[in-house]
Amino acid sequence: MDATTTRRRLHVFDLDGTLLHGTAAPVEISRRLGVEQEVLALERAFAAQELAPGEFAIRACELWAELTEHHVAAAFDGAPWLSGIREVWSEITARGDRCAVISLSPDFFVSRLLDWGAHATRASRWPKLPPLAPSGGGRYPSEPVDPSGILTPTAKVELARELCADFGVAPRDCVAYGDSRSDAELFAAVPVSVAVNADAHVRDLASHHYTGRDLREAYALVAGAGS
Repeated sequence: MDATTTRRRLHVFDLDGTLLHGTAAPVEISRRLGVEQEVLALERAFAAQELAPGEFAIRACELWAELTEHHVAAAFDGAPWLSGIREVWSEITARGDRCAVISLSPDFFVSRLLDWGAHATRASRWPKLPPLAPSGGGRYPSEPVDPSGILTPTAKVELARELCADFGVAPRDCVAYGDSRSDAELFAAVPVSVAVNADAHVRDLASHHYTGRDLREAYALVAGAGS
């Protein structure tokens, strides 16, 4: 068998604006708490590079005093996900390839995608959620945000390389999917990238681009390459 037919690939997906259509995990969580507009303002400041990732997390946590596991579960279940995520990840697995999600968003939201078929998730370490209890587990956060645990765009590149090593994938066989400036460094570090509903800056950096609501269509742009 030709060696090119057996090379394993790693597909790395961004979350906010990519798997989630037109929104971000902190926004969806904030909607459940009635502070959506306040966090949207933080999102705009972050996009304009006026807030560092750690500062964004600190200020968002200040708005989430009532946060519980129930809010996160409701936000996850009610979020506007692209169609076909589980089907794409199932096909990737069937091919012998691997898929992972790397996101700057809270790990307690992102890790739920393991149940959908992601082989790994890497996300920012936000303060832990209060324990589930009939009387409530206390106000959030119970501990300060550790800025060192909040991912940066540069960290996405480092984590993608680590995942390639973990899964036995050559870096040349890593495919990245993203939508914004936070994905630009990763797009520059991999040979194949798909801009999904992306802004103009990242769209111009990508080797492929897709606009729509179905991940199966975005995946189809690269599914045959290298297989």
